[in-house]
Parts: sequence; C-alpha cells; structure tokens
Amino acid sequence: MKKHSARVAPLSACNSPVLTLTKVEGEERPREPPGPAEAQAPAGTEAGGRTNRHHWTCSQKQLRKVFWGVAVVFCVCASWAGSTQLARLTFKTFDAPFTLTWFATNWNFLFFPLYYAGHVCKSTEKQSVKQRYRECCRFFGDNGLTLKVFFTKAAPFGVLWTLTNYLYLHAIKKINATDVSVLFCCNKAFVFLLSWIVLRDRFMGVRIVAAILAIAGIVMMTYADGFHSHSVIGIALVVGSASMSALYKVLFKLLLGSAKFGEAALFLSILGVFNVLFITCIPVILYFTRVEYWNSFDDIPWGNLCGFSILLLTFNIVLNFGIAVTYPTLMSLGIVLSVPVNAVVDHYTSQIVFNGVRVIAIIIIGLGFLLLLLPEEWDVWLIKLLTRLKVRKKEEAAESSGDLGTGPQSRSRRARPSFAR
Repeated sequence: MKKHSARVAPLSACNSPVLTLTKVEGEERPREPPGPAEAQAPAGTEAGGRTNRHHWTCSQKQLRKVFWGVAVVFCVCASWAGSTQLARLTFKTFDAPFTLTWFATNWNFLFFPLYYAGHVCKSTEKQSVKQRYRECCRFFGDNGLTLKVFFTKAAPFGVLWTLTNYLYLHAIKKINATDVSVLFCCNKAFVFLLSWIVLRDRFMGVRIVAAILAIAGIVMMTYADGFHSHSVIGIALVVGSASMSALYKVLFKLLLGSAKFGEAALFLSILGVFNVLFITCIPVILYFTRVEYWNSFDDIPWGNLCGFSILLLTFNIVLNFGIAVTYPTLMSLGIVLSVPVNAVVDHYTSQIVFNGVRVIAIIIIGLGFLLLLLPEEWDVWLIKLLTRLKVRKKEEAAESSGDLGTGPQSRSRRARPSFAR
C-alpha cells in the first residue's frame, strides 16, 4: 500500500469559521494490474464469459465516498454556522471575544489524544502513546520537538491562530454573522495570491478572476451598509482574520511542508499547549484592566462557551481529517453552504436588510470561492469532455444513418424463408 503524506491545504476549504489548519490526504490503494486471462477477455467480462463486476465495485466505492462527502458537508456546514451564531449569542451576555478565543483554543489539546484513540481502534500495529508521540515528532526534524523548534516552528503559528480567532470573533460584535461568514470566504483568494507570490505556485487565470471577484465583493459589502463606522471596522476585522488565516496556511507549507494524520494532530495539540502557557496572561490583563470584565464567574455563560468550543473542535476535526473518507471539494462546499444558513438565522433573529447590493456581493464572493475549487487541470478536463461529447454525437449520428440505410434490407432478409437445415 502506498501512503500519501498529509498536506496543508493552501487552497482550502477549508477554512474554519475561525481558522482552518492542515488538510491531510488519506491513503489510496493502487489498482492491481489484470492477470493474463483477464487482460485477454473482452471489456466487461471475465475469463469464462462471466460478467466482470470490477466497474460495479468502483462505482460502489465512489458512491460510498460521495455518501461520506454529504455527511462531511453537513457536519462542516452545521459546525461552522453553529459556532458563528453561538458566538454572536454569547456576546449578548459575555462581551469578551479574546477570552472566548483563549478558552476555545485550549481545546486543541484534545487533538492528539483523539487521534491516538482512533489509532488504537483502527490500526493493526498498535503502538504505545510514547512510541506514537516520538514517531510523530519526526515531523519537526531529526531531533524531534526541542525547545528551539517549539519557539521557531510552533509559536508563530500559535500567534497566527489566536489573531485569526480573535479578529473573526471581534468582527461578529460589529456586523451580522452573514456578512462575517461570507467575507471570510475571501480567505481562499488570499491563499492563492500569497501562494502565487511566495511559493511560486502555478499561475491560473481563473483564480485571478476569483481573487478579483473577492475584492469586488468586499467593496460592495462595505457599500451595502453605507460606509458606517461599525460596518467598515467589522469588515476590516474579517478581512484581517482571513488574511491571517491565509498567511498561516502559506507559512505552514513554506516552513513545515506536509504532515501525516498523527503529525497534524500533534501539531494542533502543541498549539493548544502554547495557548495555555503563553496566551493565558492576556485574558488576565484584559480582565484587570476592565477591557474584558465580568462581575463574577457565575455570570459567565459556561454552556455557550463549551458549546462554541465543541463546535469549533468538531469543525476542525472534520475538515482536517475528513479527506480520509471523501473528496476535498465536497468539504469545501460545506463552508459555502453555511452562508445561506447564517442568512436564514439572521433574517429571523436580527435586523439585517438584504438589499440588492448585499445580495450581489454575497453572490460574487460565493462565485469566486467556487472558482477557486476548480482543479489545476480543469481546462484540460473540459477540452477532453467536449471532445468526447463531440465524438459520441458523431458516432450516434453515424449509427442512426446506418440503421436507416440497412433497415429495408434486413427486413427483406428476415421475410425470406430459410430451407437450409
């Protein structure tokens, strides 16, 4: 079996409502070449004249992958939209976006324990926690996770993670959840532009068009509310959050490259440890300076905080490891579908006005997001598809004309009695 290493999704989907981290690729079993008798048999049949079920097996696998894709899309959409709406609801009684960011990020520590539990349940060659940890630490180099590596390769990403979270949550206080979720979709366009400039990725005209659409959507979204101060600040915060998320993805690919499932889980858990050790002091300072202040711990809506953290953890687990069971494009669709979900919720719970400019901006940004999901060889595939359709149409036309030409002759032959015995 050939293993493919997990990769950070520089173009993804991924994007959590607050931050999408690594996107990993699962394992794919290569096709075995057919045997001699099978190779000589006609297409669709096995040796001995039996019907070959290989194509049906492949279609079953594809259907199973699509089915899992639908489930993953639902989980991504529900967890993203749910965490965004729950954060907005939390701020009505607990106005502390940075504290909420810190609290939710602490839950990242659970990534590696959850991964190890899955490893114990699924893997045939079970390893101890220490063995698995040491193997995953090779991701950071031959010396493993040293203090120098922690501060040079993990700490910067912990800062970017916190900034992305905080800017996103702070934007929810300024503008409605629909605008926040659709503007964060511009993250994919920023990832493409940074990858093109920094990583020298392949230039694609369709993605440049998508980036232009994203920028146009941001401008139109600002115009939709009449350039009010709260609206402009909120939009700037979301754009800053999307930019930090894009910078995170590109830097991860530049500095760390690719990661397997266990390595990605360990990295996410390390970000949780970094948050506990070095970010905890900031909520404390904000509390004593009364920037984010609450009268007593009884006033904290613990249910909302834990619910938001669970939804965010679920989102990141599904988005980072869902590629093992389905296609990456299907997971990305869950992010787009969360926009109409937020729009419906905002329509019934807030005073949002869906004027023409706002609707057009949402459509433009969504269209740009979908264009960024196109694979790099989409033009080649499109040309091949059009060529096949053209050839098939010519063959059908030739067959139909051939049937018309041989029809009377065949009927006359069938009408003659046969005396041959």
